[in-house]
Formats: sequence, structure tokens, C-alpha cells
Amino acid sequence: MRYLSSLALGLSAILTPTLASAQAYQCNAPRVSSVPKISPNGQTRKLPITGYTMALSWSPAFCRTRQDSRSHRTQCSGDNGRFGLIVHGFWPESRGSWPQWCPTQGRLTPAETRRNMCMMPSTRLIARQWAKHGSCMTKRPETYFKVTRILWDSYRIPDYDRISREDGLTAGRIRQAFADANGGIPANAVGVKLNRDGWLEELRICYGVRFRPVRCDAKRFGARDGSRAKIWRGL
Repeated sequence: MRYLSSLALGLSAILTPTLASAQAYQCNAPRVSSVPKISPNGQTRKLPITGYTMALSWSPAFCRTRQDSRSHRTQCSGDNGRFGLIVHGFWPESRGSWPQWCPTQGRLTPAETRRNMCMMPSTRLIARQWAKHGSCMTKRPETYFKVTRILWDSYRIPDYDRISREDGLTAGRIRQAFADANGGIPANAVGVKLNRDGWLEELRICYGVRFRPVRCDAKRFGARDGSRAKIWRGL
């Protein structure tokens, strides 16, 4: 846990955001007056951390049937902006398993929640990611989200709207486009999750314990390169 705190300073110097890092198409973070209470839906697992996964959800596909959902209003209504990839979660790994729901005295505040709403446009999602995953990585939610933001801001997001129009689109093309846009991340460190109909749901960037990109295991790698894929534009 101490390592994550010191790492935040090092990452800030190494991973400098660029003007080309396109995260939300637009974003107007809403006011946050309270933080949702999250109840664990699984057992506590305190395990040694051997790596990390950054899960990036493709928002147009998620919001395809949720434009009128009150619980997903910030992300899907369009009132607070339009989103492409968002952070679904930043997860610790442990040799094929994962730590979760660790006891913590750290308290997530409304101010810290709002600070992350353009990266993770859901107060419940933010609160859950801290309670389930961040609590096993560091004592303070501010540290967990700071490291998440540093990594997030360092990514250069490909023009997946344009790529979605390509003939014969595959999971490998989606994967390689992200790797090409982010020179320090090899294609084998980029997982691609498709739904059962072949629509892009999520990218998963795999890291070792010192936050260097590493080859994803089969579960995180997801769809094989030759798998036919589709990207819902929704714009």
C-alpha cells in the first residue's frame, strides 16, 4: 500500500497527459452531495498483489439501452456530456485471483467523487470501485483515484468512431489501434471484451506489479485477434 502512494509521484513525472488524449467527448461533472453506500456482495480476500488491470468500458454500447435510466443519468442521458471510453475500474490482480472488499478506514468524500466523474461518470461506480478494489491497494481513496487518473490521462484514445466503419473489423484491429496510439503498450497487453453478438464492451490494459504493461493472460486478453467485431457509435 505504501508503494502505491510513492508510485503516484513517479507516474506523474513519467506519464504526462497530451493534448491528443481524448477521454470523454464532452463532460460537465455534476454536483455531488453524498456518496452512495456500498454493501459487499462477496467475501473479503486479502491476497498479495501481483499486477493490475485497467478496465475501460465503451460507453456508447453501455448506454445503448440506458438513455432514460435514472441510475445511469450522468453517463447516458447526454445532459452531462457524451462519452467514449470511460474507466470501469482499476483492479489489483493476484495470480489468477484478485483481492477484494478489504476492511478500510478510508472514507470517500463527495468532493473526491466529483473529481472523478468525467473519468467514471457514476457516483455508484466510483464508490463501488473504491470499496471493492481500491481498499485492497491503499488506505486512502484519494491515492487510489490519483493513480487511476494518472494512468487514464496518459492514454491516447484511437478514433474508434472512424474505425467502426472499417470493413471486416476484428478484435485484433481494435487491440492494435490502441497499442499503436500508445507506443509503450504492446498489443498483447490490451484485452478486448466483446459481447455475445460481437459488439465491443471493454478494453483491459494489463500491468505488472510495477505498473509496466505485461502480456494479458487468456481471461483478460478476451477475444482472439481474428474474431469479428463491431463498435456501436451512438453519436
